[in-house]
Amino acid sequence: MEHHRGVLLTGGTGFIGSRVLGLIAAAATPDAPVKVLTNRRSLPYVESGAVQPFHANLADAASLYGACEDVDTVVHLASQIGGDPDSLRRVNELGTEALLAEAARAGVRRVIYLSTTAVYRDGVHRNLTEYQADLVPGSETSRTRLAAERAVLAAGGVVIRPHLVYGTGDTWVVPALVDLLDRLPHWIDGGRARMSAIAVEDLARPIAALARQPWGPEPGGRIYHASHPEPVVMREWVSLVCEALGRPLPEGDVSVEEARRLLEGAGPGSWGRRLSLLTVEHRYESSRLWRRTGCDPGPGLAARFPGHVPWYREVVPAGSAAATG
Repeated sequence: MEHHRGVLLTGGTGFIGSRVLGLIAAAATPDAPVKVLTNRRSLPYVESGAVQPFHANLADAASLYGACEDVDTVVHLASQIGGDPDSLRRVNELGTEALLAEAARAGVRRVIYLSTTAVYRDGVHRNLTEYQADLVPGSETSRTRLAAERAVLAAGGVVIRPHLVYGTGDTWVVPALVDLLDRLPHWIDGGRARMSAIAVEDLARPIAALARQPWGPEPGGRIYHASHPEPVVMREWVSLVCEALGRPLPEGDVSVEEARRLLEGAGPGSWGRRLSLLTVEHRYESSRLWRRTGCDPGPGLAARFPGHVPWYREVVPAGSAAATG
């Protein structure tokens, strides 16, 4: 039986990380605390003594010294999304390497890294397993996250790749979908594309479980897709969003190729990759993660989405366009 010390969590104040922090903090004690790598002055849950801030920056390797003392697991959820290539490399690639070096110095071998299916070559993906797709990232963000993945796997860590993550705190998936509807208010290929997706609270559970469960003989160096077993049909998702936000349903139908041509003059923002992610089949086989952790993947989009509608009404008001970012 493994004896658990503490957990070091990066990205603990972000969209996904804040959910993971809440779950890990609930099981933490002053003897086995959660250290949160942060540059903020305040954190939730610190009153109990089971959550401790560790002030450091992934872009500053020297600041990480001591971060992994008295922990046995590193949960690395922090990534920079967007920005210039040099800063992306400093944070995502070199920052991860520095964190792994500090973990090795402290004798920590359990590392969990949150990545993305955006490390794959773009295209139609039908129920792909973790090792079937070509690794050809389409952006500098994804390229540096793939480099971070490779470092984690080489160190015997675990990599988790979700596809579309929605819920309170989401500023990309549903806002991008609404932006697409504002720019192109038509069904694309009939809305028939099926997507792997997961609610943020359902993604947080297996990450927190991996942080606390014994790893035993299960080897590291593993990759896990993280999506709900039942894919989302895009027509159903668009209908849910339109109803929740008081928006009209799309009218008419265009092909993906026609949509791409129509969006060429639709203003700022790169629509090629986003159009594919939102309108072309992207399904990933995720059963290995649920088997390993024993977690319930949750009830799926139709049951989860209503609980997040207040958030989306706040960030994407009815009838106005979302930011393209």
